[in-house]
Amino acid sequence: MTWTGTIEPDGMGPGSPAMTARGSGVHSRLHDGLWIVGDYRQDQFLLDGTFLLTWQLHWVTGWDADAGEYRATLADNYGHADVMRGRLDGDRLVYASVGDAPIRLRLTWDVSDPAAAEWTNEVSVAGGTWTLVERYRMTRSAPSTAAG
Repeated sequence: MTWTGTIEPDGMGPGSPAMTARGSGVHSRLHDGLWIVGDYRQDQFLLDGTFLLTWQLHWVTGWDADAGEYRATLADNYGHADVMRGRLDGDRLVYASVGDAPIRLRLTWDVSDPAAAEWTNEVSVAGGTWTLVERYRMTRSAPSTAAG
């Protein structure tokens, strides 16, 4: 998959500027599709097009039969890690950080319009309201073929 979108002012921390971003991800299935593993890469730019940074993330998600819900773990190249629980809400798949850490994330994949699937990342600081960090429109890429 690929995506393009925007990052809100202060979305990457207090005083951070508004940005644009483009990224891509590759998924694979484990254990007959019970778990999905994704590796993602995103380049972020100032609004004038100046390159700022490349972000990378490793994601593992699937159905946890014992918990009766989706679970996910993530780790990125800036030292962030999280454990999340997920649920279906109509055409949306919503994951939120487990526990009551000072900074919690909520990730939402909305496919109510399959031609314009959207992903959002929100943050809650110290139990406060959810605030939008970034929003992206996703595009499915052609599957890659592995030689051999």
